[in-house]
Amino acid sequence: MLAGYMTPAEKFANLVDEADAQGARIQGGQPRDDPWGGPIAKVFRFNPNQVLDENRAIIASYVRPDDVLIDVGGGAGRVSLPLALRCRQTVTVDPSPGMRAEFEELAATSGITNARFHQTDWLSADDVEGDVVFSADVIYFVRDIVPFLEKLQAEARRRVMITLWSVPPPNRQSALFRLVNGEALKPRPGHRELMAVLWDMGVLPDIRVMPDDPWWDRDVPQTREEALDMAARGRWNDPAGRVMALGVVEAHFEDLFERSPEGYRPLWYADARELLITWETNYS
Repeated sequence: MLAGYMTPAEKFANLVDEADAQGARIQGGQPRDDPWGGPIAKVFRFNPNQVLDENRAIIASYVRPDDVLIDVGGGAGRVSLPLALRCRQTVTVDPSPGMRAEFEELAATSGITNARFHQTDWLSADDVEGDVVFSADVIYFVRDIVPFLEKLQAEARRRVMITLWSVPPPNRQSALFRLVNGEALKPRPGHRELMAVLWDMGVLPDIRVMPDDPWWDRDVPQTREEALDMAARGRWNDPAGRVMALGVVEAHFEDLFERSPEGYRPLWYADARELLITWETNYS
């Protein structure tokens, strides 16, 4: 092997390591026990009985009425709860107790009894085999990507489905990050890096570009204060850092936001489309 050569999996891990290290250094303070709990978990609450948006409708089209669907990192059930109304059972595997609380409340108030929550990380999960194994917006944070993908495939009797954004959500704020922190954002891995790993594993998936804009972009800040909070969001562990970020955003507000009839639209978000990467397993 050539000196300095890195496999696709090693390149993937290196990106995650660099992004994690930068995040820990910039945010400061002690890491939260449940970084996806509290107010963040509530952002992922969706009414399971509402009409599906186009992207989730495409995902649902791959699921059969008698299927068991495993949702890896499924959080509050944005996908698994509405799909429970369309298949035999769904199982959400996620380590966050905050997400579990939101999931269980939503399931109970919606009368959904065929969806359960398994609170653990994916590689530690036991007894989770399903017909379809699905994961949305998780791979950006997975350092050991090959074991993660191998388990997705091993536990899927018929199909694996992964969705991610053409620009990973943590990477979409790179222009704002540089402005606030005075350094370039370390990017997290996305579809290019994932495809390289899959090809190296001998997996040749289908790729589908889905039509909807990011669902979290639909709520536009209505006031200047809400816009400032949006731009400084994510610095929970460091109150002094948040104050500093708010000051920088305030000073550059006109360059960062555009006033429109809908509210204050951020100019620093990179455009993105959701990608569905899917393949049939050998268990059909």
